[in-house]
Amino acid sequence: MSSSLGTLFRISTWGESHGPGVGVVIDGCPPRIPLTVEDIQAELDRRRPGQSKIVTPRKEDDKAEILSGVLDGLTLGTPIGILVRNTDQRPSAYTEMQQAYRPSHADYTYDAKYGIRAVSGGGRSSARETIGRVAAGAIARKVLQQTLGGYECLAYVKTVQNIEATVPAAAELTSALIESNIVRTCDPVAAEKMIELIEKIRTEGNSVGGIIECVVRGVPPGLGEPVFDKLEADLAKAMMSLPASKGFEIGSGFGGTTLTGLQHNDEFYMDGDKVRTRTNRSGGIQGGISNGEEIVFRVAFKPTATVLREQKTVTNTHEDTTLAARGRHDPCVLPRAVPMVEAMVHLVLADHFLRQRSQMG
Repeated sequence: MSSSLGTLFRISTWGESHGPGVGVVIDGCPPRIPLTVEDIQAELDRRRPGQSKIVTPRKEDDKAEILSGVLDGLTLGTPIGILVRNTDQRPSAYTEMQQAYRPSHADYTYDAKYGIRAVSGGGRSSARETIGRVAAGAIARKVLQQTLGGYECLAYVKTVQNIEATVPAAAELTSALIESNIVRTCDPVAAEKMIELIEKIRTEGNSVGGIIECVVRGVPPGLGEPVFDKLEADLAKAMMSLPASKGFEIGSGFGGTTLTGLQHNDEFYMDGDKVRTRTNRSGGIQGGISNGEEIVFRVAFKPTATVLREQKTVTNTHEDTTLAARGRHDPCVLPRAVPMVEAMVHLVLADHFLRQRSQMG
């Protein structure tokens, strides 16, 4: 069950980084949702390797194949199977990792849990597993757009190490702005500084991390299942399941701890026939249930664990050694993590939307 997510809109991903292919099965997608392979491919192209000078140069086209569940451009309501074949495998780059554990990777912990692991690329622990999530997220997004007027999810790089983007006013924060630079940030000036830093770090055989912020619009009040399936709890689980994620905060987050209750509370007011809040320190969720305001959260991503410098480690026979990693890796995961964050939002919200509809009609 560890490879499945969701209750009514449920996905199961499969495949290893350097195996024949990776993919996903989506169960619970409503019928008659317009869907083409191009809808899925557009999102996969945003996360694929080799798309710019600041990401891994691994050459994968990541071409999606829909195997089931779609006929004549409409979903059937039956399980949707999607396959993406791996075409640029280089197991030779991981020969040393058969014995030596890469620092801060899942090599040791997979061995400790299973007593066996896919050495090449980390197998299931590789970010290549997220192909299935992004493909399924593209379908979840179609479900939400079909049923929720004005639904939009915009994730962007907020910081790279110590460089922070200035977030524009709501009307100016658009997908076109975010996609206008290879970092996928909302600030063109900060983007140039971020690119310069990532390129510098890459030449040093090192890596950097940062923060992705996400704004979700058009979510109606009422989504979320107290007590244990609170909407922010499921979003947190979804984000923390992404490779390299190390922190999650919503609304005011940790900064809210410095405020008093009077300062932090979001006061209500009537906007026509709608209940609104004058501020949004709750991040669009109160009591685990969406309140109709924008959902705003942030995810912290650590520096890529693979660095092309010699480090101390141990072998699978418990001997001290050193290891200089090889292979093709992102010096910063953030640009390719943006569509991953968005995909996980789509999946969580599609599931909660269907759960709300099934319970309340």
